[in-house]
Amino acid sequence: MRILGIDPGIAIVGFGFIDKTGSKLTPVQYGCIQTEAHTDPGLRLKQVYDAACQLIDKYKPDAMAVEKLFFNRNVTTAFTVGQARGVIILAAVQRGIPVGEYTPLQVKQAVVGYGKAEKIQVQEMVRMFLKLSAIPKPDDVADALAVAICHAHSSTLHDKIKEVTKR
Repeated sequence: MRILGIDPGIAIVGFGFIDKTGSKLTPVQYGCIQTEAHTDPGLRLKQVYDAACQLIDKYKPDAMAVEKLFFNRNVTTAFTVGQARGVIILAAVQRGIPVGEYTPLQVKQAVVGYGKAEKIQVQEMVRMFLKLSAIPKPDDVADALAVAICHAHSSTLHDKIKEVTKR
C-alpha cells in the first residue's frame, strides 16, 4: 500500500510518500510544495492544487493522510491553511483516493507512543522508522511523513479489526 502523508499549509505543504509492505515502511519520495508570499491567495491555492495533482498522478498513492487543522491564535492563518487542505483533499477525492485525517495528538501517539511528544521526538522517530540518514527538512516534510506513518499504523489496526469482525 502506498500512502501519501500531507502537512498542509499555504506557504509550505509538506508531503511524503511511503510504501507499507506488511509491517515494513519504505520511503518513496518526500519534499515540499512552496508558494511565494505576497502572491494572490487564489493563485497560491491553484499552485498547491496543481502540484498536489502532479504528485498524486506521478506516485499513485492508494491512500492519503492529512493532518487535521489545529490553531491557537491566528484565525487568518487557520483559514488559509484550511483552504489549502481543501484543495489538496479535492485533488485526492477527484482521483478516487480515500483520505484519512488525523489530529496532531493522534500522529504523535502513533509515531512516538505519547500524544504530547516534542517535535524533535517525532522527527527522530520518523528518521528511525524510515531508516533515513537524517531528519527530513524543512519540518513540514518530517511532519508529513509522520502523518503517513500514523495512517500506516492506523490502517493495520483497522485491517485487524475487519478480520476479527468477519469471523
